[in-house]
Parts: sequence; structure tokens; C-alpha cells
Amino acid sequence: MSDSPPFKAPIGTHDVLGVDSARWEGLVATFAGFAHRYGFHLAITPLFEDVGVFKRGIGEQSEVARKEMYVFEDRGNRTFALRPEGTAPIVRAFIQHNPTTPFKAWYFTPAFRYERPQAGRYRQHHQLGVEVLGTDDPMIDVEVVSLAQRFFEDLGLRRFRLLINSMGHAQCRAAYVALLREYLSQHADELCDEHATTWSENPLRVLDCKNERCVAVTDKAPMLIDHLCDDCRAHFDVVRAGLVALGIDASVEPRLVRGFDYYSRTTFEFVSDALEGAQNAIGGGGRYDGLVEQLGGKPTSGIGFGSGVERLLLTLDAEGVTGAFGAQRELDIFLVDTVGGEAGSVLLDRLRHEGYSVDRAYDQRSMKSQMKLADKSGARLALLLGAQELAAQEVTMKDLRSGDFGTTQERVAQVDLFAILAQRLKVT
Repeated sequence: MSDSPPFKAPIGTHDVLGVDSARWEGLVATFAGFAHRYGFHLAITPLFEDVGVFKRGIGEQSEVARKEMYVFEDRGNRTFALRPEGTAPIVRAFIQHNPTTPFKAWYFTPAFRYERPQAGRYRQHHQLGVEVLGTDDPMIDVEVVSLAQRFFEDLGLRRFRLLINSMGHAQCRAAYVALLREYLSQHADELCDEHATTWSENPLRVLDCKNERCVAVTDKAPMLIDHLCDDCRAHFDVVRAGLVALGIDASVEPRLVRGFDYYSRTTFEFVSDALEGAQNAIGGGGRYDGLVEQLGGKPTSGIGFGSGVERLLLTLDAEGVTGAFGAQRELDIFLVDTVGGEAGSVLLDRLRHEGYSVDRAYDQRSMKSQMKLADKSGARLALLLGAQELAAQEVTMKDLRSGDFGTTQERVAQVDLFAILAQRLKVT
């Protein structure tokens, strides 16, 4: 045996096992169901892309592109980046494959950012999201926001709020950015250390800063919502009216500019009052009507939404919500086989073929040891296959969960077994 210490997961990553993995399974399955209900189809893209996909998409000067992306050269001297977010790869795939529009895709993917690990934030984290490409209709904005709202509600979350804003399009935003830059130039010495020297590169970043000094300065700054062109104002009004019609409350938050350069018009974020501190966002997104062009495609509108799995699970815990995500799914049956050989394997295969979740012990354990494992497994029933049962073509059925069926143990002919199981266990 090596004297070296055992390997551990890298800093900023984590393993998901046992009961935790069952919660993940339930969460992802719920989201997949919602996406299907809204007409979305699963899209799977590579974990790494040409680094240009992300630099062009999220902006070379963004915090993610400058400091947080995992960038590497492969053996062919090509420069790639591990995916830091979910939207740009979907857009790249859309351009490459030219599907029918509107193109509606959902994804579940790991994402990678080199940042300081903290609760709900990992260097490898996991995102759920949807993207729609190919329509300007503001009602698709309403649909994407409502999908996220209903998903959170279905999980059992109650202490969350929807914030919404409009970033305008390139033209009206450019005029506003010039106005904001002029204002910040007069207050640069009052900004936080980071933005005191970088505010001019992207003034919108200052609006998103949570530092008290920047917040104090921008409290009196002009806001983009007051400088939208007529078309962007009309688009935003339709989105807000559509949410009202669905009974979804949304608060206008003029500071909400999101973190990436590709956003335009509608932007939104869900925040949880159950989480402490500034890191209380549980999901968000918005329009990115210029992103397809930035990645080399034809002008195409787009909108999307993303949410971090780790952050969502943290929020469920903070609200005390367990529901379908609180416990590992249990087995239907545990097979206790004291005979060995092929008979047990054949019965196991037939049970699984009929749709039952079944497990067994191995290594020729004793009856007592196998029964202990059966009880720990959480299975509803134990089926005992011993020498007597094998000779009589029977099994002994034992109720492991407090006598739900009137008797705790009975002998059953194998030819009748599946009819009896159908009465006592429901296969889903």
C-alpha cells in the first residue's frame, strides 16, 4: 500500500452521493418535466469550447473571462475553455446546426469558474437552464420567466422574489452608458477599490457592485430604465403586463444589469429572502438579441434563464423544504437468497423486467446478515429463496414495513408471485 495520503476532490468541487444524489435526481427530473411541458427539448453540448465562444459571448473584459475561466491548450495547440456558463454553447450549436425557429432548448450541465468557494458556489457547479432563439415576441420573455417562477413554486419555495429590468437595445443603451460614464467620472474617487480604476471600461458593472461605496454613488446616478427608446419601453411594458396577467409579481430593479455583455432588453433575477448576504440569487437571465451575431451567425433574437443546482438545494434547506427531495428513493424488494447459483439471478432479472426496483446481497452471506441488509435497504418487501422454497417453486414474502398487508410473512408460489406483487406494490 502506498504511504501517500489518499486523493481528495479538488478545492471548490464536491462529491454527490447517497441521499444527496437522490435530491439532485428529483430536482433535475422536476425541471425536465417543466421544460417538456413548455415545449423545450434537451440540448447537450461539449464541456469545452473554443475560448472565443466565451470571450466574444460574455465579453473579454468581464470578470469571468478575465479571471475565472479555465483555459487550456490541447495537444494540437488549440486554445479551449471549460464552460463557465450555459448560454454561449447553446448559441454556438444553434449557429452550427441551423435548426427551425423558434428553437427551444433546455440543459443540465456542470460549469467551471475559478473563484473563491463559498456556500452554494463551487469552482465546478451545476446549472439548469432554458434558451429560446428566433423570436422577438415579448410574450416569449413572459413564458421563460413564468417557467422559472412555476418551477420554484413547485419545488416548494415560497420566500423568493422576482426582480426585473430592461437594458434596452444597443442604441439606447449606448446613449445611456455615455451619460453614466460622465456621471461616474465626477465620483470616481468615491467608488470601491476595484471600480475606482475600472469604471470607465464598463460603467454598467458599477451598478451591479454590492460594495457600500459604489451603492452610495449609484443611488444618485441616472438609471437606464428612464432612458429607454420607445420600442424598448413598449417591449418592457408588454412583458410586465404579461406577468401581471399570470399573477406573477415582479419588482422593477433599475440596478439589475446582470453580469455578461450579451444581455439586452428584458433582464430578470429571482432572489431568496431565506439566504443571507448578497449572494441570494437563485436564478436569472434575460434577452441576448446580439449574441448570435457576436458568435458569427445571422441576426437572431434570444432569451434564456439559468439556475444553479447547489444554490437551489441550499435554498430548499434554508426554507426547510424537503418533499420529494428529502430522502433517497427506496427499493421495492430485497432478495434474500441462501441457495446461491442461478435461481436467484433468474428471479432478480424477472422482477426487474417487470419494473420493480430490486437488490440483493452477495458473497454468500448468512440469512441473518442478509436480513439485516434487507432492513437497511429500505425495501418494502423481502423475498426469501432458500432450499425449501426452491424445491417447491415458491418464495417466502416478508413484509419489512410494519405489517401493511395484514400478515408479515407468507409462502407464495412463484407462478402467482407477480399477480400478488401487482396488488401490493405499484410500479411507477
